[in-house]
Amino acid sequence: MKKVLVLILASVLAFACANRTTKESNEDKKMDVKEEIKQKADEFASFKLTTDLSVLTEKERQILPLLFEAAKLMEDIYWMEAFGDKEELLGKDWDAYTRKFIQINYGPWERLNNNEPFLPGYGAKPAGANFYPVDMTREEFENWSDDSKTSLYTLVRRGEDGALKSVPYHVAFGKQVEKAAALLKKAAQLAEDPGFKTYLEKRAEALLSDDYYDSDVAWMAMKNNTIDFIIGPIENYEDQLFGYKAAHESFILIKDKDWSSKLEKYAALLPGLQKALPCEQKYKDETPGLDSDMNVYDAVYYAGDCNAGSKTIAINLPNDEKVRETKGSRKLQLKNSMQAKFDKILVPIAGLLIAEDQRSHVKFDAFFENTMFHEVAHGLGLGNTVDKSSTVREALKDNYTSMEEGKADILGLWCVYQLNEMGEMGEKDMMDNFVTFMAGIFRSVRFGAASAHGKANMMRFYYFEEAGAFTRDEASGTYRVDFEKMKAAMLGLAEHILVIQGNGDYAAAQKELDEKGFIREALQNDLDRIGEAGIPRDIVFEQGPEVLGL
Repeated sequence: MKKVLVLILASVLAFACANRTTKESNEDKKMDVKEEIKQKADEFASFKLTTDLSVLTEKERQILPLLFEAAKLMEDIYWMEAFGDKEELLGKDWDAYTRKFIQINYGPWERLNNNEPFLPGYGAKPAGANFYPVDMTREEFENWSDDSKTSLYTLVRRGEDGALKSVPYHVAFGKQVEKAAALLKKAAQLAEDPGFKTYLEKRAEALLSDDYYDSDVAWMAMKNNTIDFIIGPIENYEDQLFGYKAAHESFILIKDKDWSSKLEKYAALLPGLQKALPCEQKYKDETPGLDSDMNVYDAVYYAGDCNAGSKTIAINLPNDEKVRETKGSRKLQLKNSMQAKFDKILVPIAGLLIAEDQRSHVKFDAFFENTMFHEVAHGLGLGNTVDKSSTVREALKDNYTSMEEGKADILGLWCVYQLNEMGEMGEKDMMDNFVTFMAGIFRSVRFGAASAHGKANMMRFYYFEEAGAFTRDEASGTYRVDFEKMKAAMLGLAEHILVIQGNGDYAAAQKELDEKGFIREALQNDLDRIGEAGIPRDIVFEQGPEVLGL
């Protein structure tokens, strides 16, 4: 009997120990996850969005709070598009770092890590985000007969009968857009600049109708406004299923008139740059709009799509090919955000990965030029395929954004080179731009394969590697740019992408992404070194009326 009792007691003790060990193991795992999320949240360096408000009139200062309120409504809409019910997620009892990381990513999926889930209980992010039913297949969508299904401005939902149906944005987000439109109309009443006044009025109408053409034209017609305000469904990066649906966002910007005046001359050179593109005539046989302009701003607020994950530092709008062909586009350089990324991220990366004797070539002016002409380059090449059967966007579908960002990156560098050859850039050492561009690849590749910008940088890195544009020193783990080979690779890649776009060659675009649109082991090892050195992955903003002292 004693032996039996001893055995029972031993079993109970063993079970208790095992149970305690399991609990301790689970607690350890939870601690590991929390520590990992803390580390990831800390990879975003904080930066205050401020500017000198003394350049504003009293009426303009009164307009700003209205714009902040309207922008926050775009934030609410974007949460619905990217995830769904924000309160369902943020209403849980998260620690401060987890909450911060959820807000950076607008959901439980890590944008700069291929949209991998970082919270328990969440699976893979739907490729179509929340624009489509989660259970919808590509085949079901393609077999569905509906004229508005590919519209930038509709959600796809299931009706009571289970069949697919289109819901216009102004209906799906009626409550938010009605409030935003009312705020814009109120701001228009205060606007002193006639162009800004007209734009605000027309943008309010556009939010209520999903017809953005007139407001885009009005935005292009503005020339003298100090405040610029972007609001509505703009970019289609979030829809990685088809690339059809535009996501809501907003920027509030204050123009730097001194810097902007320096850039005016470049807008007039756009047609000449188009003619000089390094490709056959048929791949450049369109004329960019002559009304294109370039301006420099301080950003004071980001909302929605532009604030998710990696932060935008330059803008090229509108996206409507009809407006771009007749009116051109506006290139907006966000100087304060750009300076933050250069100082906090690019310079430390160069100190780690660029050959020591080439680090002096990493300069803010070169970073500014490369970024500025990236936006210029969006307006170069073709908006429609060579055979005129469709737009390039329609032909390349889900591959469009990666190829378009790749085009803008490489043609942006080419623009600087071409203008320098024409004597338009003053005293310039192109090596500054080449080395700064190379360092910039490492910064942008960290955005991951879920980002169009990340994929574009991966494709370019491996194209440059194959062309010998750089070499890597195994002993120091640093990269050295070869000027002549970099120039040849720049010209070759520019032509390659222009041809793919002009032909509307979906298969060729897919081949590029399949072969080069991912991070191989050697590059990943160097990216790991960046992370281990504590270099921020990107920035996160302290922003809002209170930061500006309003």
